[in-house]
Amino acid sequence: MPVLPGAEPFRREGGEVGVLLCHGFTGSPQSLRPWAEYLAERGLTVTLPLLPGHGTRWEDMQLTGWQDWYAEVDRELRALRDRCAQVFVFGLSMGAALALRLAAKHGDEISGVVVVNPLNRVHGPSARALPVLRHFVPSVKGIVSDIAKEGSQELGYDRVPLHAAHSMRNFCRIVDGELPQVTQPMVLLHSPQDHVVSPADSARVLGRVSSTDVSEILLEQSYHVATLDHDADRIFEESYAFIARLAPSVGKGSDAGQVGQQEGTASGG
Repeated sequence: MPVLPGAEPFRREGGEVGVLLCHGFTGSPQSLRPWAEYLAERGLTVTLPLLPGHGTRWEDMQLTGWQDWYAEVDRELRALRDRCAQVFVFGLSMGAALALRLAAKHGDEISGVVVVNPLNRVHGPSARALPVLRHFVPSVKGIVSDIAKEGSQELGYDRVPLHAAHSMRNFCRIVDGELPQVTQPMVLLHSPQDHVVSPADSARVLGRVSSTDVSEILLEQSYHVATLDHDADRIFEESYAFIARLAPSVGKGSDAGQVGQQEGTASGG
């Protein structure tokens, strides 16, 4: 099945510092592409994969589960580690949960974590019905484009496949149990007005990780897909400043030279 235009994965070779970005459930790399491009333009090596079952049609996602999605980002992380001296993992929503599990499993191989509106659990009475409901109802209405900014749209499925949603619910439980293993420096950005993920999820993550270097930033002007919303620039700038603080080579030497070359001519790739 062909990938939807705009949902393609993004990769850009840069310096010795790499960033892996993880998109959300039923979404695509499109929701994080401006963030990825911002980081690539500043000389970083950036990879933003398309999760299995995403970016085509929702029926394809019915055949996948969290093990497939996690295996993809784990493989991308290992490839990034092979060619970079330092690696950071970023994620939005379920992508944030994927990033947190990578941090829990890979320890010191990851230098820092940035999560935006992280998913921690599937809320509501419908969540409790998922184990049975998924056998009778293939899908329900989608959850894409929770964005305050006029004219900004997220590219994702207009239906939520319930087999995949059930798998995601199980994944959330696993990640929640592993949060105390997350020790890396972390920035958590979240929207008080989020119609997809409860703000309680961010509080839960902050309360359970073992990281001691943690920054919490409120995105007052944005909804769930904050990377395409009014606070997008702040997310990009804060995450780059976070990397620059923890990776001494960023902004100096070869990375700085790439910034000077690219800032005036950068374009999407």
